[in-house]
Amino acid sequence: MMVNIKVNGKEYKKDVEPRMLLVSFLRDELGLTGTHIGCDTTNCGACTVLMDGKTVKSCTVLAVQANNHEITTIESNDPDLNAVKDSYVEEEGLQCGFCTPGMIMQSYYLIKNSEGDIDEDYIKKNLRGNLCRCTGYRTIIDSVKKAEEKLRQKEEINVSK
Repeated sequence: MMVNIKVNGKEYKKDVEPRMLLVSFLRDELGLTGTHIGCDTTNCGACTVLMDGKTVKSCTVLAVQANNHEITTIESNDPDLNAVKDSYVEEEGLQCGFCTPGMIMQSYYLIKNSEGDIDEDYIKKNLRGNLCRCTGYRTIIDSVKKAEEKLRQKEEINVSK
């Protein structure tokens, strides 16, 4: 089946098996291996990407379901997403790194879609579908808070111009 999918701002037209998962399309067809395969059941969140600006677990979305949609992966060069990535590095919000791409994508989404300041309870609630077996979540929460602060400061600078 032919699909047209925009990934990280670039259009792709590919012939895919109707049963191919979006995560396999990204990794195998496009070579974007930053999106990880963890559980194939939506439980771990390692495969989290954005589809039309909303998070999805790409291990349970078919590539054909993404036809004519826009996908954003961890490889995106979006400046706001890069600020979230940088915050994870600065706050040491990763250890083995397996969950990190999905965790960052979910963090980016929750920051961009929050109404006002983000507190710890909000972060915990919105990261519930992303598992990390290494960090104990403290540094992940700190990473999200730092990213939110960076993006809020950026908005304040843009508003005052």
